Amino acid sequence: MRIPSPVSRNLRLLALAAAVIGALGAFSCSHNGSGRGEAWASVDGTPIYAGQVEAEYRSRMAMLPDAAKTEQALSFKLSILNELIDRQLLLERARTLQITVSDSEVETRLNQIRSPYSDQDFRKRLASQHFTIAALRRRVREDLILQKLVQREIASRVVVTPQEVSDYYARNKADFKVLQAEVHLAQILVTPVKDPLVRNLMNDDARNASEAQRKIRALYALLRSGEDFAKVAQEYSEDPRTAPGGGDMGFVPVASFASDRVVRGALKSLKAGQFTGILRDRGNFRIIKLLGRVSAGQRPLSDPEVASSIRQTLTNEKEEVLKAATIEDLRNRAHVTDNLAEEIMKGAGAAQAIH
Repeated sequence: MRIPSPVSRNLRLLALAAAVIGALGAFSCSHNGSGRGEAWASVDGTPIYAGQVEAEYRSRMAMLPDAAKTEQALSFKLSILNELIDRQLLLERARTLQITVSDSEVETRLNQIRSPYSDQDFRKRLASQHFTIAALRRRVREDLILQKLVQREIASRVVVTPQEVSDYYARNKADFKVLQAEVHLAQILVTPVKDPLVRNLMNDDARNASEAQRKIRALYALLRSGEDFAKVAQEYSEDPRTAPGGGDMGFVPVASFASDRVVRGALKSLKAGQFTGILRDRGNFRIIKLLGRVSAGQRPLSDPEVASSIRQTLTNEKEEVLKAATIEDLRNRAHVTDNLAEEIMKGAGAAQAIH
């Protein structure tokens, strides 16, 4: 049995906001320093500079510098530029609708970003990204505005009817048959090595065992203080597979833990909604949350978790369609110029033709 894993609303909002890649990883895109270079695009007269695209590219490809001279890298930069164009379109729409956020909302979010770090570590991370707290504050404000925009223009308009839920269950009934007892789990993973595939919302990745231990302890303290598990996983977990979905691992057969005494023992006494302490396994650190237990057999539509998961899946699908249509509509009504695309066409796709 496989119930579709729900993707948290917070992540979907950020994804619509043109792939916001983390508070401490991509804020250089809005940095007002030097090195911007030429304008690679513009949206209604607002330029998007080469330096913004390059900063975002470096943030995502920090561990793969050799890719910077290939046509594949150029294609990736073109994709990033497209994301930044979408982001600017959304910001212009929010401005038209007079959507704003208060200083207190910005400060609350900044405090959340700072919380896992000491003041010294936080300053070091800012310095490593070559931007200031003022640039970080601007980016946080923009992200919060975009979240409000998406809630107002998209999420609030999506409706899933009981009949749609029933029809989905009828079409996919076999997917809700449990062949063996399972547990629904979520996890926060921290490793002692830097991994180029890590893409949590904070773009945060421990580099050694000491950093990993400090980080997992800070995250555990956040959870103990009442912070939402899925939110912490999205922002800080180093598992590239599960972090985007709030750490959701899906449904895992109980039998798969037969040889894993650490996890099996930790889960044995947990009730749904509770999480383990810090678990250490082969140098990695994990915190696991039990979301639910399922016995073998056919799960009926009357099961609240089944109905909820179907409703969330249908909501996600409708939001994705509405998101894409919203972006296209904004592009159609705006004056967008993509200079990088023009240069690539002139150079017949060769990376050497782009300066």
